[in-house]
Amino acid sequence: MRYRTDKRSGNRLSILGFGCMRFPRTFGAIDMRKTEALVMRAVEGGVNYFDTAWIYPGSEEALGAIFEKHSVREKVYIAAKLPVILLKGPADFDRYFNKELERLRTGYIDYYLLHMLTDTGLWAKLKGWGIENWLAEKKKAGLIRQIGFSYHGSCDEFCKITDDYDWEMCLIQYNYSDENFQAGVTGLKKAAGKMPVMIMEPLLGGKLATSLPSAAVDIFKKANPDLSPAGWGLNWVWNQAEVTLLLSGMSDAAQLEENLRLAGAALPGMLTPEDLGVYSRVLELVNRACRIRCTGCNYCMPCPRGVNIPGCFAAYNASFSIGYVQGMQQFVTSTAILTPGRSSSPGLCVKCGKCESHCPQHLPIIESLGLVHRRMEPFWLRLAAAAARSFLGKKRKISGR
Repeated sequence: MRYRTDKRSGNRLSILGFGCMRFPRTFGAIDMRKTEALVMRAVEGGVNYFDTAWIYPGSEEALGAIFEKHSVREKVYIAAKLPVILLKGPADFDRYFNKELERLRTGYIDYYLLHMLTDTGLWAKLKGWGIENWLAEKKKAGLIRQIGFSYHGSCDEFCKITDDYDWEMCLIQYNYSDENFQAGVTGLKKAAGKMPVMIMEPLLGGKLATSLPSAAVDIFKKANPDLSPAGWGLNWVWNQAEVTLLLSGMSDAAQLEENLRLAGAALPGMLTPEDLGVYSRVLELVNRACRIRCTGCNYCMPCPRGVNIPGCFAAYNASFSIGYVQGMQQFVTSTAILTPGRSSSPGLCVKCGKCESHCPQHLPIIESLGLVHRRMEPFWLRLAAAAARSFLGKKRKISGR
């Protein structure tokens, strides 16, 4: 494992951080056996930074239980987050923070972030509620070691927020397809001048690892047969000296082992001009194929009408990048459109707007669901779904249910 130093605290941080949003699950609940094995293998492999949040269901509780069981709390750094989107007033600061300490089974949090700042207006609202004094009190008491924020918004607003407070770290979305998206490279370079910068979505929710067009995969393979698309994606981020670490949401042993191997060799400036040319050719194909830039973070869920929003978008993108047949298979599976009573079709959307208010990417979700509906629910599929509903209705009538 290689490490980079947090210039504010002096902490020596592993360049591979464990993003705890995507712990393995069984029947919707975190699979503790698999999660414990992954977390402890990561610790053994040198990972010392673990990022979790209130709104990652079960994540804080799982992480706290594992660290307590194995007595490794003092060997790792925990990053947790105040759920800004859930706050109704200043009284909520302590309510959420104290519960997070309880969930994580710890007396302090190493890196505490204001989760998902989007603009200066939201930051001003929090300041009006006294967030600066609250953070100062927690830091003075040793309950918070480093103060930071995670960001989803424009570059200009990011730079203003960065300058408006003595932040000790920040977390931004950054990958080779998002170099000029949100905070982007401009925000990265500005923030890195005063604090450590952590990176989320280095593989765009896994899409740069498993959902690339086949022609793009071929470009990577031709350039280096021994490096996977995921490896190319992570190396692009690690290549930049301004990056302190990146978060990877590792959900199986194979991902973890590959990332540990890569993190043991990654250095700033390691990519050659020829390597950078490879990314340019791949990115041209990615931009053609990725029509809806959803990362699958699930902040938009649950939908009040039961629409599987991330699943719909993933299938829609796959229908362009991999092929229409494969995309349609993914759509039918992820929406259960042929299973009466269980469908999570985009056609169920009533345009309430709840999803858009929670989307960190600020996607036009309602409009995009309309695109998915038109492409992925052709008349023949609607007829098949109607026939399935009719058949089930007759079956129930005959059985007397």
